[in-house]
Amino acid sequence: MPLCYIAGVTNQSSNRPVLRFAPSPTGHLHLGHALSAFENERWAKASGGRLLLRIEDIDTTRCRPEFVAALLEDLAWLGLPFEPSPRRQSEHFDDYRQALDRLATMGLLYRSYASRAEIAAAVRQPGHPRDPDGTPLYPRAALAAMDDPARRDPAEPFALRLDMTAALAKAAALGLSLFWREQRAPRDQSAQPIPAGPERWGDVVLARKEFPASYHLAVVVDDALQGITHVVRGRDLYHATGLHRLLQALLGLPEPIYHHHDLLLGPDGEKLSKSARSTSLRALRADGATPADIKQMALMG
Repeated sequence: MPLCYIAGVTNQSSNRPVLRFAPSPTGHLHLGHALSAFENERWAKASGGRLLLRIEDIDTTRCRPEFVAALLEDLAWLGLPFEPSPRRQSEHFDDYRQALDRLATMGLLYRSYASRAEIAAAVRQPGHPRDPDGTPLYPRAALAAMDDPARRDPAEPFALRLDMTAALAKAAALGLSLFWREQRAPRDQSAQPIPAGPERWGDVVLARKEFPASYHLAVVVDDALQGITHVVRGRDLYHATGLHRLLQALLGLPEPIYHHHDLLLGPDGEKLSKSARSTSLRALRADGATPADIKQMALMG
């Protein structure tokens, strides 16, 4: 297996579990966030583990200081026992560049210059394959001429995509295991092996010219650097774990154990989200809700 190359990362696991809650400050926290935070607290308490906070503010165009301040205030009000000094992605861009450089050295990245409109035009035909989130897979063959670096101005916007075919071949050549371990309960000593199936994601974007890293790349680097042993997060990220497992394997990063909890749904049957303007914790608090009320609402659904 490749050696870990990022300073501060080792392949030695701690005897004490380490968990994290990692909100993105693009809006105010809602009950769905509270559920995930309380689930992490429950797992940490049951296992005698540490509970860390990470602020996923890599998207500097949407993340705002006032939302960072608000989420810290909300979490303090809930009384969650996070350790001090949360990790902020915006302070660690060099870590993501190291990961990208490593993948590039392995010949697993390429530049994609096609615009969203050009990609949409190339995938119009019925039956074009889609990733688990429902996004059409990148049609590399159809856009090969457009993505030829020799025909493009280096100053043009581009995305750095993972060459999935090359990545899978590299993983196979190295004999890397493409499974993740899913644990059902904090005290459960067994973890079910789940086939990763990263090919379902196609040639995913890992960075853009003006954007240091995608969520998929940043999360595996952050988890490794924070020594995360157990990732407890929502069911909406279940399939993304297969892609994360591939990146961990290629980069030689430690493999956490995963647990994907159920989601809170709104009256329309959709998950709660900031984009859907789900009722915020701050609004519930202003209406008289206590931290105990929030915990009951979150955990009881």
